[in-house]
Amino acid sequence: MLFVADSAKERITEIRSQGKLSEDFFVRVSVTSGGCSGLSYNMDFDNESKPNDQVFEDNGVKVVTDLKSFLYLFNSTLEFSGGLEGKGFFFNNPNAARTCGCGESFAV
Repeated sequence: MLFVADSAKERITEIRSQGKLSEDFFVRVSVTSGGCSGLSYNMDFDNESKPNDQVFEDNGVKVVTDLKSFLYLFNSTLEFSGGLEGKGFFFNNPNAARTCGCGESFAV
């Protein structure tokens, strides 16, 4: 399962509204090689399903990921932090053995 914190839900709702994205757009997350810790998170809006997509809905937000990325993201929570010291969107990932200082990459 992938979870969505209230902070992320609020920001996703704002972005969807500002971009005039219809309800058929969902949040697609993935994990790719890269970053200073070895793996990086990617997040975008999408409205096309792909074979082997893993689909989750939490807190009124539909989150979709590919099967390979789900293995790294299992039981993670998508969060958002704003303000001067804010990170933007980030994952609270219990599978990460270490993360980089900026929070954009991790290792397992």
